Amino acid sequence: MSDPVQQTDPSIHEIDPAGNLRAIKQELEAALGEAGRAAGSVTVTAVSKQQDAARILPALEAGHRVFGENRVQEAARKWPDLRARFPDVELRLIGPLQSNKASEAVALFDVIETVDRPKIAAALAREIARQGRQPKLLVQINTGEEPQKAGIAPHDADRFIEECRNTHGLQIDGLMCIPPAEDDPAPHFALLAKIAARNALAGLSMGMSADYRIAAQLGAAHVRIGTAIFGARGQ
Repeated sequence: MSDPVQQTDPSIHEIDPAGNLRAIKQELEAALGEAGRAAGSVTVTAVSKQQDAARILPALEAGHRVFGENRVQEAARKWPDLRARFPDVELRLIGPLQSNKASEAVALFDVIETVDRPKIAAALAREIARQGRQPKLLVQINTGEEPQKAGIAPHDADRFIEECRNTHGLQIDGLMCIPPAEDDPAPHFALLAKIAARNALAGLSMGMSADYRIAAQLGAAHVRIGTAIFGARGQ
């Protein structure tokens, strides 16, 4: 019986995820050198949301192991089979988390980047205690204070991080942000780095396909890149 992963529209092979990843990593190293940061200090999170297994497989076969998904349900459908073949994958939740999905998220993800309100912090604390599994946790900061976007407002960030640590007993490993699309991202990345520094947090997830070079120069530990690797979703 043929492998079902290969039964895909041939047009998928017009995209070269492995080659795109190589080019992006080279650009990141150049950006790090320009900024005086250490080589290899930024990891690419390949954003595989709405990409099928056949599109993801070339990146896995090329050795890439860090992937980001937006939805718990989609990741739960897609990744168990892939992880059976590539057990060292690190899977990161980069989309909004509903409290009723906390149990699945803790069981499935190695990193949850979108801790953004007390209800989620409490739900994650319960599930971490119940399951005995400790994914890394990042607090999402709404640096642009956009009402339609998830995340803690910058002026509330210190208080919320303290609440996560002291009230809920969570270990917070870093911060994440998504700047407003129309803004220069640099001030948002600088703000995130400032909040992280005063809370002794090193793990900054910031920068996407359009601005990952700037993020690398301003202190990112992870950049989240989807279309520049996999092409447009549904392409």
